[in-house]
Amino acid sequence: MKTKPTCAIAYSINLLGDKWSLLILRDAILHKKTRFKQFRELKEKIATNILTNRLNFLVKEGFLELLDPEGTKKSKQYLVTKRGLSTLPVIIELYLFSIHSIDESELSESQINIKAGITADRIFFEKTKFEEYLEFLEELKSTVSLKK
Repeated sequence: MKTKPTCAIAYSINLLGDKWSLLILRDAILHKKTRFKQFRELKEKIATNILTNRLNFLVKEGFLELLDPEGTKKSKQYLVTKRGLSTLPVIIELYLFSIHSIDESELSESQINIKAGITADRIFFEKTKFEEYLEFLEELKSTVSLKK
């Protein structure tokens, strides 16, 4: 029997405090990755069994949903839900917490662009990324429904 959460921070850490969940959500939201193969290419090198477990957990907990869940393994796409998008402010705050500790030569062009956007205007960056993801989602879902 699961115990009921008694602290919001403890509950959040229980859901997202592992090493991989926020990184998967980061790549899904900021880099619009949707497929298992794309997540496997994380710079942080996630093992396939751990990735499978984390994706399944994030789906089960409502942070991601499967597009075409009845399709083949290669056709499945993971989409961020409203609950998943609610982690964007957390991702941004974690980013701001440590970005100045990382040498810019270690960052990809995409990461440099994200750094510039977040540090220039955090609120505008968050709003823009949120809206861009919703547009991406709409476009992706309409493409899939057209194929059927």
